[in-house]
Amino acid sequence: MKQKLIEIARSTGLVDADVLAGFLQSHNGDRAIDKAMLDSTKFAEDDVLRLFSELLEMPYVEQIKADQVPTEFIAAVPATYAQRHGLLATAFDDGVATVATSRPLDLYPMDNVGKMMNCAVRPALATRAAITSAINAAYEQRVTVLEEVAGEVDSQNIEGLIDEVSSSEDLLDVVNRPPVIRLVNDILFRALQLRASDVHIHPYEQKILIRYRIDGLMYDMLTLDIRILPVVVSRIKVMAGMDIAERRMPQDGRCSVKIGSREVDLRVSTVPTAHGERSVLRILDKSTGVYTLDGLGLASEDLARVDTMLHRNHGVFLVTGPTGSGKSTTLYGFLKRINAAEKNVMTIEDPIEYQLEGISQIEVARRKGMTFVTALRHVLRQDPDVIMVGEVRDEETARMVIQSSLTGHLVFSTLHTNDAASAITRIVDLGIEPYLVASSVIAVLAQRLVRKLCPSCKECVPGDSLEIKEMGLGIGAFEKIYQPRGCDKCFNTGYMHRTGIYELMTIDDDIRQCIYHQETAGAIKKVAMQSGMTTLRMDGLRKAEAGVTSLEEVMRVAATD
Repeated sequence: MKQKLIEIARSTGLVDADVLAGFLQSHNGDRAIDKAMLDSTKFAEDDVLRLFSELLEMPYVEQIKADQVPTEFIAAVPATYAQRHGLLATAFDDGVATVATSRPLDLYPMDNVGKMMNCAVRPALATRAAITSAINAAYEQRVTVLEEVAGEVDSQNIEGLIDEVSSSEDLLDVVNRPPVIRLVNDILFRALQLRASDVHIHPYEQKILIRYRIDGLMYDMLTLDIRILPVVVSRIKVMAGMDIAERRMPQDGRCSVKIGSREVDLRVSTVPTAHGERSVLRILDKSTGVYTLDGLGLASEDLARVDTMLHRNHGVFLVTGPTGSGKSTTLYGFLKRINAAEKNVMTIEDPIEYQLEGISQIEVARRKGMTFVTALRHVLRQDPDVIMVGEVRDEETARMVIQSSLTGHLVFSTLHTNDAASAITRIVDLGIEPYLVASSVIAVLAQRLVRKLCPSCKECVPGDSLEIKEMGLGIGAFEKIYQPRGCDKCFNTGYMHRTGIYELMTIDDDIRQCIYHQETAGAIKKVAMQSGMTTLRMDGLRKAEAGVTSLEEVMRVAATD
């Protein structure tokens, strides 16, 4: 077999034949060859499977759609078995089931599938990721699981959940787990597959509605029986280290879960409502990492100006926008751009969302007296060069931020305002003297998040489209424009992932004069535009013309700009 694999590698070029020969020569036989190759970092999983596809004359399946999975397989083979062994049927014809697996030489699970389905089995090969994704979609909303959970709603089982908790739950570990644990794991697993940022468990009078926030918009995904609400909420509370006996007061918690090698942080919030406790889970996927400044969507000229500001020795750089507009992500991008080896960088956050290497991060804990102001007062004694303060919420915090910059520190922080100019007037409204604001603030970046058009299905339409006229932009404003269409890759939304649109206002002498004279936000914005500032809508329209996003998205998030 080893020699045949090397020959196939030479003829197909799927993997480096010499590397494969050396690997196989060192293979001592303690593990099967396929598992050893799949576990090795020298070979890509799909290349190994294609190699064995040639060797064993098995078809290789690149993608498995949920609607391809035969109902006979779903009815006969438990989801736990399919997930544990990583196999799934892709077809069922004339009494023969084609079953895809990611383990070419592991035939015993295949035999068991044949016995369960009472039919012959034809093996095929597919990556573990493709199989796992299809399993979850194919088995979604299984009535049998929900019925099991509904039958378990009693206090004894709720208390018994405590014994099932581990420090870091693996969502793929569903074998022999109680139904409620499998159900919650399925909900979280599906959310991660769909790139959801939040999971909402919303109780109504007769049902529970599971909703996901994907790319900033809410989608209804699943409806459950209201009877299982206590056990589902209790399971979530146990995972997050919260008090399952307290149901009349709001609670907050956090935990980590795993999907194989991926680790995901969850921030959990529960509040009592008229129909039971409502839960919201914020998902922070550590595997996605922190965005670099280049990947945020800043225009090249704005990026160059931001870079200049990041090399200043002192001053306040504010990032503004509503909740969920990506302000924290932008601040992390700033910090990642700064050389932490040459500067002492410290952050004060509520809460810490991502760990940054080489940077000291402090989490606010109001119950223990650790507020932004208290933390900042102590951070200033740590000889910092750069400080990030999560948010300016009151006069005391604003004054400390201003004073910190005036004593020779570069300070980043956020505000909740609609545009860049409003940030200046907001700071003044908090009680800070205009001359202090003018002498300390060096730049304000306002931002919004827009959904990016799916690259697989976006379509180009001429610039004289009637839809453009309906938006009040005028026919002829664009030579061409792009619109969402929808396909399987983007779940028929026409959009995939998000990017930012920005309004960068650097504080020059003209704007300082406006601040001294306490001009309105509108007057400050007019002066900034005369100096060349690009507004949120202008930046959005440029991205729409470039095919990054759609006009509808730009108008949705920057309609009042």
